[in-house]
Amino acid sequence: MRIGVLTGGGDCPGLNAVIRAIVRKGSEVYGHDFVGFHDGWKGPLENDTLTLDVATTRGILPRGGTILGSSRTNPIKVEGGVERIEKNLKTLGVDGLIAIGGEDTLGVATALAGHGLNVVGVPKTIDNDLNATDYTFGFDTAVQIAVDAIDRLHTTAESHHRVLIVEVMGRHAGWIALHSGLAGGANVILIPERPFDIAEVCTYIEKRFARHYAPIVVVAEGATPKEGTMALQQGDLDAFGHVRLGGIGQVLEQEIQARTGFESRQTVLGHVQRGGTPTAFDRVLATRFGLHAIDALHDGDSGVMVALRGTDIVRVPLSEATAELKLVPLERYEEVEVFFG
Repeated sequence: MRIGVLTGGGDCPGLNAVIRAIVRKGSEVYGHDFVGFHDGWKGPLENDTLTLDVATTRGILPRGGTILGSSRTNPIKVEGGVERIEKNLKTLGVDGLIAIGGEDTLGVATALAGHGLNVVGVPKTIDNDLNATDYTFGFDTAVQIAVDAIDRLHTTAESHHRVLIVEVMGRHAGWIALHSGLAGGANVILIPERPFDIAEVCTYIEKRFARHYAPIVVVAEGATPKEGTMALQQGDLDAFGHVRLGGIGQVLEQEIQARTGFESRQTVLGHVQRGGTPTAFDRVLATRFGLHAIDALHDGDSGVMVALRGTDIVRVPLSEATAELKLVPLERYEEVEVFFG
């Protein structure tokens, strides 16, 4: 078989580990050939390729980012995009495709599988919001980066008696904020699934200062206030119709300082969470996903995604993985509220 590989959406640590595992097992165990597509779905749309083999993937296990490049190109929004991909794959002699990505990338893969294309998905997102898998690779690294930052910010918050607000990624799901806030000893954690009351947040902050400690507020970029309590500015849309977020940390900084009188400062971690070398957990998970993805394609099992269930890697329908986002359950959030204030 000749197999295509692409990485779409935002980059994240562990992508190269998946590519390496796919190529290593696919070529040395099954004897398949591989072609990589540059920049997500843009690659098969424009026939932009590179050869993938053991030599080109050697030494990439610890590297962050992706040697294939990535983009948020949405071929479904391009006139005749799906047909162009089908034609280009046929011209290249590609028998199957492994798409490594999150909700949007795998949504396109699901649509292509519906057109009869032989597709297997690998779940990638630092937000950990893909349904049907317990964890996605990249998440553990993003959380560790956030925790390292929070640990450092505690010392400067205490030294200057300030409120420090840490804005982390999380458009619709607050998994990074929840895990990093809990592990980092935050005094308030704000997530998209639970609209917050700014007055309640300020009460937590005042209680913290009354105990002679400086508070740390961890907020997901998609967190929103309860209706009518605080105004937020909306951003532009990307190719998949998502609002470009960012700015909740700055709004909180101004509101908290105005309401409590305590000096407040925001830190936006942003793309720092996506960069750098993956943790050991993410290297292992990404490698296992890659090994099982090539197994699935070799077996002719199309339209599936590899997923982590407990400690096992299983195959689930792509449609199940992308039908809805995996959000933070209310009971998980309530667990950590005991540490607020």
